[in-house]
Amino acid sequence: MNGPGDTQRSVAELIGELTRESTALFRQEITLAKAELQENARRVATGAMQLVAGALVLMIALAALEAAAIIALAAVTGWWQAAVVVGGAVLLAAALVLILGLAKLRVEGLAPRRTLSSLRNSGRWAREQWR
Repeated sequence: MNGPGDTQRSVAELIGELTRESTALFRQEITLAKAELQENARRVATGAMQLVAGALVLMIALAALEAAAIIALAAVTGWWQAAVVVGGAVLLAAALVLILGLAKLRVEGLAPRRTLSSLRNSGRWAREQWR
C-alpha cells in the first residue's frame, strides 16, 4: 500500500545499504576493540610498574631487616641457623607478594568485554536484517 510519496528501493539497493552499514559497523567495532585493548594495556603497564617499584623498595628494606634479624637470632643460635630461619621467612613473604601481584594481572580481567558485548549485539542486529 504505497502512496504517491513513498519510494520503493530495490533489493540491490537494500543489499548495498546493508553492506555499507555492516562495513561501517565493523570498522566501529575494530575502533572500539583497539581502544579497549589500549586501556587494558595501560592498566597492565601501570600494575607492572607498581610491582617493580614495590619489589625494589621491599628488597632494600628487607636487606636491612634481614641483617638485623640474623644478628639478633645469632645471639641465640648459630649464624647459619639464623640465616636459614630469616631467609625462609623472607621467602614466604616474597611468595605472598608475587601471588598478590599476579592476581592483579589475571588474564580474565584483560578481555575486551565491551567489544565482545557490542559484537554480540551487532551479530544479532545483522541476523535480524537478513530475515
